[in-house]
Amino acid sequence: MSLTAGVVAVQGNVAEHAAAIERAAAAHGEDVTIREIRESGIVPDCDLLALPGGESTTISRLVHDEGIAEEIRDHVAAGKPLLATCAGLIVASSDPRDDRIDSLDLIDVSVERNAFGRQKDSFEAPLSVDGLDGGREEESEDGTETERPFPAVFIRAPAIDEVGDATVLAEWDGRPVAVRDGPVVATAFHPELTDDDRIHRLAFFETEDADAVIEAGETR
Repeated sequence: MSLTAGVVAVQGNVAEHAAAIERAAAAHGEDVTIREIRESGIVPDCDLLALPGGESTTISRLVHDEGIAEEIRDHVAAGKPLLATCAGLIVASSDPRDDRIDSLDLIDVSVERNAFGRQKDSFEAPLSVDGLDGGREEESEDGTETERPFPAVFIRAPAIDEVGDATVLAEWDGRPVAVRDGPVVATAFHPELTDDDRIHRLAFFETEDADAVIEAGETR
């Protein structure tokens, strides 16, 4: 049986996340069924969950209005993996520093919205990310192994100001831009906007509890 991966589809790059999850699953020899989540009742059936970017105040309002927010919290409490990207990081943080956002309080960090500039300031940066799989290294012309950085796309990106119990996985310009807190991986950038699916592999298939989650999904 295949795993069920949910992509919260109230806003953001839904198709791109779905495609990245499918590639990451295939790389690990797993079948996956993607479900787009716009209403309550779907998250409880999901083994993996992605919370895409978009506009953080809108995402926060819609996941609460549609009854999805508490289901996401229950998903994480059960030890199932969640990948939150860009505005998803803001909504999932413990302190979004914006009274308009009703935080999910899933990641022990505070964030600064638009820390790297507005839409016109978008950029791509080569990131060294702790914990990426073996594909992170490549052989140079002289036969030595060199790091293959992750091509991170920053669009109106937040930055992490303060880190509590979360673990920093990557920094850019001296500021944390990727963290892990239990089964949650969160990034300030958009990993779905590249053909490199290593962040999705890291979040969903290379966690301490990944084997248990996969086994439970396959036997459901």
